[in-house]
Amino acid sequence: MKIISLTTYIVPPRWLFLKIETDAGVTGWGEPVVEGRALTVEAAVKELGDYLIGKDPRLIEDHWTVMHRGGFYRGGPILMSAIAGIDQALWDIKGKALGVPVHELLGGKLRDTIKVYSWIGGD
Repeated sequence: MKIISLTTYIVPPRWLFLKIETDAGVTGWGEPVVEGRALTVEAAVKELGDYLIGKDPRLIEDHWTVMHRGGFYRGGPILMSAIAGIDQALWDIKGKALGVPVHELLGGKLRDTIKVYSWIGGD
């Protein structure tokens, strides 16, 4: 399985979503955004996408390390948000490819209920 495309979607007022597609037809979604900086994070995602095209999406930790260590300003909010959104999409792909929910890949279910937070805002 190889990554064939990364597509970003800017949703007003300030959200950014990422779709990563594979040659196997498996698609993953992530949300790489720093509030108010969607265009900047989108540019970082596109830069990182050059590295990811043609790579196996299941090697998540390897890709994370390369993207983080290869970044000029390691640990900055823009780069880390871009990596986080890519990371989410790669885990989504891996879970779908294996036919299991992502929480199973991250150690399994710990409880039956969770508290949920939501926020809806606009400009």
